[in-house]
Amino acid sequence: MDKKTFDRGREIRSAVLGKDYVDKAFDTADEFNMPLQELVTEYCWGAVWGREELPRKTRSMLNLAMISALNRPHELKSHIKGALANGVSMVEIREVLLQVAIYCGVPAAVDSFRIAREVFAEMKAAKS
Repeated sequence: MDKKTFDRGREIRSAVLGKDYVDKAFDTADEFNMPLQELVTEYCWGAVWGREELPRKTRSMLNLAMISALNRPHELKSHIKGALANGVSMVEIREVLLQVAIYCGVPAAVDSFRIAREVFAEMKAAKS
C-alpha cells in the first residue's frame, strides 16, 4: 500500500462521504474486510478521486449515473449525500437520474429517484 495515496484517499473520502461514515467503515472493519477498506480508500479515493483532471462535482455526477445503472442502492444513498457535499444541486441530481432513465432503463431511474427523495427528506429532517 502506498501510504501517501492512501492518506490522500482517506482525506477525500471523508470530505465527500463524511468523516463519521469513513471512520465507522474503518472502526467496524475486521480482518476479513479491512483489505477492502484499504483498497477502496487507496485506489478509488486516492488514485482516481485524487486526480485533478476532473472536479469532484463532475466525479460525483458520474458516480450517481454509474451506481444507478448498477442498481446499488446503499452506495447510491452515500453518493447522493456526497454529491450534495460536492456542490451538485438537487436539480442536477434530477437531471442525471433522468439521463439514467433513457440510457439505463426506467426501473433504474425510478429506484434512484426514490432513494434520492429519501436522502433529501433525511437531510431536511436533520436540519430541523
